[in-house]
Order: sequence, then C-alpha cells, then structure tokens
Amino acid sequence: MGEPPVGAQPGVGLRDWLAQAALPLWIGAGFDPVRRLFHERLGFDGVPCNPPALRLMVQARQIATYVRAADDGHGAAGATALACMAQVRKRYWRADGAPGWVFSLAPDGTPADTRRDLYAHAFVLYACAWSYRLSGERTWLETARQTVDEITTLFGTAQVGGYLDTVPGQDGFRRQNPHMHLLEAFLALVEVGGGEVYLDHARALAVLGMRHFMLPGGAVGELFTPLWQPAAPPGQNRTEPGHVFEWAWLLAEYARLAGEGAGSPFMRASEQLHAFGMRHGVCPDTLAVCDAVTEQGFPLEATTRIWQQTEFIRQLARRAAGGDDAAARLVAPACARFARAYVPPALRGGWFDRLGVDDTPLDGYMPASSLYHIYGAVREIGSGSSLSAEVAV
Repeated sequence: MGEPPVGAQPGVGLRDWLAQAALPLWIGAGFDPVRRLFHERLGFDGVPCNPPALRLMVQARQIATYVRAADDGHGAAGATALACMAQVRKRYWRADGAPGWVFSLAPDGTPADTRRDLYAHAFVLYACAWSYRLSGERTWLETARQTVDEITTLFGTAQVGGYLDTVPGQDGFRRQNPHMHLLEAFLALVEVGGGEVYLDHARALAVLGMRHFMLPGGAVGELFTPLWQPAAPPGQNRTEPGHVFEWAWLLAEYARLAGEGAGSPFMRASEQLHAFGMRHGVCPDTLAVCDAVTEQGFPLEATTRIWQQTEFIRQLARRAAGGDDAAARLVAPACARFARAYVPPALRGGWFDRLGVDDTPLDGYMPASSLYHIYGAVREIGSGSSLSAEVAV
C-alpha cells in the first residue's frame, strides 16, 4: 500500500478531526459515486482496496454514521447517505426473491452471498432508525417494522430465547455479538420515536444478555451452545473487553430510555461489567484495551483493535458525564493515546485498525467499518464536558 502520506495539520481536537478529516475522507474517497455504495476499505494512501464483495453490514454502518452526523450538524453528507440507503434497500433487500437482506453484493450488483445474517440485519434497523430521524420519512420506520418481522421469522428461537446467528447456519454455536447490536438497534428506534414496541424488544434482549451472556464476575461470553451454555469449559471462555464496555453502555442506555433508576438490575449489571472491564481489560499504564481475556480475566490476546478503544472511551465519557470522577480523570489520557496510536495526522482522516503490543500497525489497510465506532465515541464525548479541547491529533 505504500507509506502513509504526510501533510495533515496536527493539533486539531478529536471532534475537529472527525468533522474536518475523517467524515470528509470516507464520504469522498470512501464512497463510490458510480455504484452509489460505500467502499469497504481504503489503503493508507486513501485509495480504495475493496474485497470482491460489498457487505450489507458495512453499508448500513456507514449510512447510519453519516445520517447521524448530518442530524448532529456535522457536514452535508446526509442527502448522499439517504440516497445510499435507498440503493441498499433496493439492492440488498429480498434481492434473491426470499425474505430478508442478502449478506453481500458482487461487483456487478448481483448477490454474492445470500445467507441471512443477524448482525447485518441489526445494522439495517440501526440505519433505518437514524435515516428516519434525519429525513422524517416514515418509509424507514415501515422498512424497520417489516425487517423486524423477518428477523423474528428467520432467526427467532422463542423456546430458548434470542435468535440464530445466520440462516442457513454456519456452525453449531450462538454468539452474543449480533444480539448486542440488535439491542442497540432497538434502542435507536426507541430514541427516534419508532414506538414503544421497540422498548419491549430491547428489554427482552437486555434480560437475555444479563441472564446468559454475562458470566460470573462480570465478563461477557462470546460463544455459546444452542441452549445458551458457555461453549468452552470454565476458565477458557473468550471475553472481549470492548464488548464488556459496549454492554455496560447499552444497559445504561436501556435504563435511561426505560426510566429505570440507578438501583435497577440493568444499572447494577452495567456497573459490574464496567468494573470487570477496568480490572481485566485495560492496561493501567497505557490505557490500552486488549483484544481478549478469559472470563476469569487472564490474558488471551495482547493485540489491540481500534473499536475496543472507542467503546472504552464512550463508556468513560458517559460515566464522566454522570459524575464518576475516576472515569472523568481517564477520558483525556485515553483520548490522547487513541489519537497518538490510531489516528495519526499522516493518515488524514484514516486510522490503524489493529496494533501489536508495541503499537505497530498489523494490517495494511483501513476498514470503513471502524467509523461507526469512532463516531459513537466522539459523539459521547461531545455530549458532556469530560474532554479537554486540548486533546490533539
């Protein structure tokens, strides 16, 4: 891919970096005006380097990010994102004549992978919610309603709770991750006024998460049997600290939207998750969030992904805004490390996705899917007073 280019102006705060560098890059070089879809990846030189197929998940994440940004007053890409959403609806939804959204499209626009993926469907709902918020077009609420019906029919497992990961199935396991993002999507639909039915859906997933995904001690398991038992023997189950922080944030968000108080089981679970993440997932010296530990907190993977750092920062910012002094003291240094290690000025709005233990980049490209995580974290920072304007990139 060549060396990262130079020439960006340093000293711009994270929010300014997002508005002035990252958002313009990914709606410019990161968007294909011919196909009217987002690219999956850019090289460090800013040139697209797509895999053969374009995944539904990436399209929905990028759309949601840009319509939220437009609604928040950042940039003028909302119309482009809404037009892209219309294209995605036309090309991915029932593209093979069957219910649901296909997983990916080939370069010629035909379905490349027709499996139905719960994770991708969750992000369709998320994009529908924020598209409705920006446009006011009820088409997106109706699309969400029909998609929820299809999710229930395609993936639902009422007898044991939750949903299948994919149809057809890829293996014999079940995962918490798509359920977490489905919870996030339902909360977004509540936030934009989609209806109280989505709060009921969100509550069911929050309860499922606390009952099955949370393991003793505050970890979040990743992989489960069909009956929601941890897939590995005790002490060998993988936990990703970024997901621990993500669940902590989402349970607190559910409590906020549902009017649950600080003593509710959802807030108690959020506190327990946060404590586990801080104790076992964050290096106290560098504030780097590692990729994986066991459910007992023993290290599994010392590498670090950008998305795990953003979920840590978002959770810190929320707690800081709520009066947590310990979290407030960590926001600025966590953001400073994030800016230094992951979004150097030379990348001009791009990022390193995965770093080794010495902060050396391990991948040769920039995945578009990271922008959704970055925007969520910086948005949370902007909603409170916990970030010093001097944090620079």
